[in-house]
Amino acid sequence: MLLALLLCYAGFTALCLSMPRHHDELLGHKPSARRRRGLLLAGGLLLCVSFWAAVTANGWSFGLVDWVAVLMISALTLVLLLPYRPRLAMALAGMSLLASPVAAWTQG
Repeated sequence: MLLALLLCYAGFTALCLSMPRHHDELLGHKPSARRRRGLLLAGGLLLCVSFWAAVTANGWSFGLVDWVAVLMISALTLVLLLPYRPRLAMALAGMSLLASPVAAWTQG
């Protein structure tokens, strides 16, 4: 479940950065059209991989429930961090991407 959580948070952060307003607030400039598409694709792929990780770890019945719970937790964390600690939100996304291979290795 940790791998799914890390991937969900990174995916939601990528989707957040694909929006011009959030990209400007967090990085100081508007994203280009190519970067927006890349962030949208990366966010969607990370969410799909997190679904696969949850289902692989716990089967279809519990994996789907775990994935929905992880979606809610990661989205709530990002929404609460963005207005008050935007740098921490970005740092957590980077750390989650770095920690994902370790979580995948321990899950397998």
